[in-house]
Amino acid sequence: MKRYSAFAIAREAARYHSGWERAWRSPMPKAKYDVVIVGAGGHGLATAYYLGKNFGITNVAIIEKGWLGGGNTGRNTTIIRSNYLQDPSAAIYEKARSLYETLSQDLNYNIMFSPRGVLMLAQTQHEIRGYQRTAHANALQGVKTEWIGPGKVKEICPIIELNGPRYPVLGGLWQARGGTARHDAVAWGYARACSDMGMDIIQQCEVTGVRTEGGKVVGVDTTKGAIDCDKLGGVVAGHSSVLAEMAGFRLPMESVALQALVSEPIKPAMDIVVMANTVHGYLSQSDKGEMVIGGGTDGYNNYTQRGSFHHVEETVRALIETFPMLSRLKILRQLGGIVDVTGDRSPMLTKTPVEGMFMNCGWGTGGFKAIPGSGWAMAELMAKGESPLTDEFSMWRFKEGKFIDESVAAGVAH
Repeated sequence: MKRYSAFAIAREAARYHSGWERAWRSPMPKAKYDVVIVGAGGHGLATAYYLGKNFGITNVAIIEKGWLGGGNTGRNTTIIRSNYLQDPSAAIYEKARSLYETLSQDLNYNIMFSPRGVLMLAQTQHEIRGYQRTAHANALQGVKTEWIGPGKVKEICPIIELNGPRYPVLGGLWQARGGTARHDAVAWGYARACSDMGMDIIQQCEVTGVRTEGGKVVGVDTTKGAIDCDKLGGVVAGHSSVLAEMAGFRLPMESVALQALVSEPIKPAMDIVVMANTVHGYLSQSDKGEMVIGGGTDGYNNYTQRGSFHHVEETVRALIETFPMLSRLKILRQLGGIVDVTGDRSPMLTKTPVEGMFMNCGWGTGGFKAIPGSGWAMAELMAKGESPLTDEFSMWRFKEGKFIDESVAAGVAH
């Protein structure tokens, strides 16, 4: 695979860009692979990449029922942070954040990582106590965050209104090394690297069944034929419960649609990410100038990827009290993504009752920020059978009562 560089751009410009190669191959599936990953989103591609990079396992197929990165990876608000309360959460999210910092160089693909800083607003006394507790926990975990007062909030985000009629800003939890990245580029960069290692990325290939023998996975049935494998990784976000049922077990999670919207582009107005969890609204400005706004989840289980108008109304109504300048913007588009939510708002990276089958799911509303760390941990779990990053995230923690409660730090209102 040719390396991307400034010299390559100049060379191709001189010959009318006739020498660019395809970023990744589109082969037909082979009869058997050592590992099959179901789901060609960020988490699935990252898992495959680190299987190859860290463990030399390259006889891998990543199969996707739609197109690469067309699920939640392409339908999120791109926030990257690691300021979580519980130790297992902080470990895997901080691993992800640190990998994001050098990911463009590692993949030779510009993911447009922008460590602009993430501010989580405290707008109630309860949130003040919760975020101050999180800041102390982060200090013990080695994650650099700080509690700041309203004056500092106004300094780093001048367009904010501190004295909103319903939700005044009382302070915030600030992580200076958090930020954003281009969601599509993350998937494309991993895909290009996986293809270069000889892995097969098979799109428009839906899994219709999981085959087992004697309690062990032996392959999957797909719309492009049967594929045998020694190990199977399920990384399909909101459809994880569907894949699990094909294999004969149930997962302790539910699927709901999460809403987001994007405004028309405007001139630069804010250079950080702001999360207002009291109303479950979060805001950043893209490189194109659009205001990227995240909202809440539907109040019922569903698999729709459409936006819900009442969520747009509720989110925008609350945010314009904190950011009055938004009130006259036009909405460019809205979207919904299917998120997989567990009871303790923490993910599952786990072995399953089927030998050789592993699941990576339950990331809820915060999956994008975890992609590199999730892939790193899942690859280690699949290759070695254990990983220090996944030890606490087993699906059996719900049976054992060993919850990892992140209902505050995850910033979810459902």
